[in-house]
Amino acid sequence: MAAGKEIRGKIKSVENTKKITKAMEMVAASKMRKAQERMQAARPYGEKIRRVAANLGKANPEYVHPFTQPNDAKKAGFIVVTTDKGLCGGLNTNVLRAFTQKVRQLKDEGHGVEAVAVGNKALGFLNRAGVQVVAQSVQLGDTPHLEKLIGPVKVLLDAYVEGRINAIYLCYTKFLNTMKQEPVVETLLPLSDDVLNGKHQRGSWDYIYEPDANQVIDELLLRYVEALVYQSVAESMASEQSARMVAMKAATDNAGNVINELKLVYNKTRQAAITKELSEIVAGAAAV
Repeated sequence: MAAGKEIRGKIKSVENTKKITKAMEMVAASKMRKAQERMQAARPYGEKIRRVAANLGKANPEYVHPFTQPNDAKKAGFIVVTTDKGLCGGLNTNVLRAFTQKVRQLKDEGHGVEAVAVGNKALGFLNRAGVQVVAQSVQLGDTPHLEKLIGPVKVLLDAYVEGRINAIYLCYTKFLNTMKQEPVVETLLPLSDDVLNGKHQRGSWDYIYEPDANQVIDELLLRYVEALVYQSVAESMASEQSARMVAMKAATDNAGNVINELKLVYNKTRQAAITKELSEIVAGAAAV
């Protein structure tokens, strides 16, 4: 029964793997609820600051912020948001594929590329692809912290203000529902009227500026960009936990199917060995 012993070993190994994937599925489900609540809580703030920024920019037309002015630089910047860990299906693959397509399009137009990596998977991919990484933010944990994102993002913002890059793109995974996440490549800078106004813009407001209009608009647009980056990381984390839960559930189900198939093979092998032994006993008795 050497074959039977080997099959029993395989069954035991797959059962151990099934226990691990089941535990990871349950952990991901627990983290997913918290990540979704955090992501949904940040969405109203992002929408409100978008409306305030749009109205504030129109209320003081004599001052034009650098974030709203395009330039003629031949280089673009990317903020690529991925996960720190794997085992989450095709989540990272999809967003990195969208990033690659956008980079290919820009290079065909004669533009160079530099990037900020958020997450270990993005950093590893950018290094392998030969993309210039100007800053990075990894090991963010299960909760996004704005203070860990401001520094790397500011590198690209300063480069845009100085005219060294002509646009900043934000690549991340947008959370739609538990079963569906969508890779997105959005234009972060320059801030166009369409980006600021959105589809819910109504009328215009008037403001009293303190200490002065320039300083208020500068600070607000900077907070606006930071809010967009924070929201993208929160969306990516919610998508990560959802994708990991689905992937681990699929792995657990597949492990169960493999165990059933191995048990069927083991029973057939065992029955064949018993039949062979009975046949040998009967043949020996007949010979005597």
